[in-house]
Amino acid sequence: MFLAKVSPANVLAARRLLKLRQFAVAARAFSTSETTTTSALGLEKLGIVNEKATVYRNLSYEDVARHEKEGNEGTFVNNGTFAVDTGKFTGRSPKDKWIVKQAPSQDKIWWGDINQPTTPEVFDELYEKVVEHYNEAEKMYIFDGYCGANPVSRKDVRIITSLAWQHHFVKNMFIRPKTKEEVADFKPQYTIINACKVVDEDYKRHGHNSEVFVAFNIEKEVAIIGGTWYGGEMKKGIFSMMNYWLPNEGIMAMHCSANKGKNGDTALFFGLSGTGKTTLSADPNRALIGDDEHGWDEDGIFNFEGGCYAKTINLSIETEPDIYKAIKPNALLENVVINDGEPDYFDVSKTQNSRVSYPLEHIENHDPASAGGHPENIIFLTCDAYGVLPPVSKLTPGQAMYHFLSGYTAKVAGTERGITEPTATFSACFGAAFLPLHPTVYADLLEKKIEKHNTNVYLVNTGWSGGGNGVGERMSIKNTRECIDRILDGSIRDCEFQTDPKFGLAVPKTLGDIPPSVLNPRDAWADKDAFDTAADKLAGMFKDNFQKYVTPGFTDYSSFGPL
Repeated sequence: MFLAKVSPANVLAARRLLKLRQFAVAARAFSTSETTTTSALGLEKLGIVNEKATVYRNLSYEDVARHEKEGNEGTFVNNGTFAVDTGKFTGRSPKDKWIVKQAPSQDKIWWGDINQPTTPEVFDELYEKVVEHYNEAEKMYIFDGYCGANPVSRKDVRIITSLAWQHHFVKNMFIRPKTKEEVADFKPQYTIINACKVVDEDYKRHGHNSEVFVAFNIEKEVAIIGGTWYGGEMKKGIFSMMNYWLPNEGIMAMHCSANKGKNGDTALFFGLSGTGKTTLSADPNRALIGDDEHGWDEDGIFNFEGGCYAKTINLSIETEPDIYKAIKPNALLENVVINDGEPDYFDVSKTQNSRVSYPLEHIENHDPASAGGHPENIIFLTCDAYGVLPPVSKLTPGQAMYHFLSGYTAKVAGTERGITEPTATFSACFGAAFLPLHPTVYADLLEKKIEKHNTNVYLVNTGWSGGGNGVGERMSIKNTRECIDRILDGSIRDCEFQTDPKFGLAVPKTLGDIPPSVLNPRDAWADKDAFDTAADKLAGMFKDNFQKYVTPGFTDYSSFGPL
């Protein structure tokens, strides 16, 4: 009998295949995937009674990929990542967001363009259409999981979708149960029913703005989505509700990123798009707690989510290595141009808001607990295109609340069609679109947290120096990193400070290797008169914007703004 000679490469391949098979068996043994029925999950309480439908609950990544493929819902790129298009809606539809105006929540909501009121009758009519859709569906997907890494503060959420990729999305974004037994007696505290294929043909009669609807009924603990396939509506829908629930429990809800040092010191980064929040919070020497949504309770900071939802425009391994490496099987690409099986992150023909969602575990340097202690430092990031604000300044508690409520940054020429000069952008609490309550409610709560835990607050300008956009230069990433590093290691507190005469900010005279002429923004300008004019202009915009927050019955922080 002769035995064939087996090469070392073949032996390694066989061993690798065996390991993969063993892993697959183990994965199935511990899989959370369930095939169940509407009655078994008690969906009749929602009006969904459809015993003919197959209900897929908490699918494993392996199973959800199979459903995506069988349903032709998108494509797998060459490295195995699934990619989808969300149709004509490649972002949220803020003008189609509605909250039912009814007691008792109506007395707490900050009504206006962000939180638009609709009636219980209109909601019920739309809800009936959504339920009818699911009562006729052949299948549906249900995710039962959590929002909030701290078990004491977390909320149990249920999200019902008709598409496998939307199930994939919420599996990425929310905190996943580890076993079937964990959710055997699951009782959701809030439910989102995504009926993206349902539209509101009677929107004019309903007093709405289009066929799309994203409607929240706080008292009934349910939200419905119709007419849009964009995944972010589900993520931000629950975030908006967390911003309603938690402050009423004395817990701060925040639109920020968070990381933790090797000694356990926690830092928060607030900032609008383009300020560098994602880049600056990704630090090889610090563990990422989360990149977007967090809470602050009596135990400290905790992530709301189980994943990240990052923009991919102009993404490269050089600019954002952590995000780039996170795009692999189990991640989900949205609205990215694919050429010959490869994502083209520089092609914006579909949208400038191309995205990727992925589980937090895809970030190598993440904190497994997704939580940290009370923050030692809070950093407000702004991209000041007028070149007026200093690269770094220390804020008093009152100033911190003023700039928190202002949420300032600036768009620059060329970033959007029609913008030919710097345009100031203000977004309350660095996330006005997701605030159901009056912004000062969040400011008051944040101020209490800061004072109780002696948290330092800084304003860091990642924008222009030596002149506005077109005249000066963008702050170097080296100088900005120096500011962040000196904040996080505490050495900035040993600096001698001077007071900015227009904004009243405490500005360090020297800091690390940053030239003193850069630290003082007026010194960086060759034309001092032009600087003074620009400073007056920006200060006026701050004052005009802040008037909306000077409201009877709410704390007035206007005295902490520019002179």
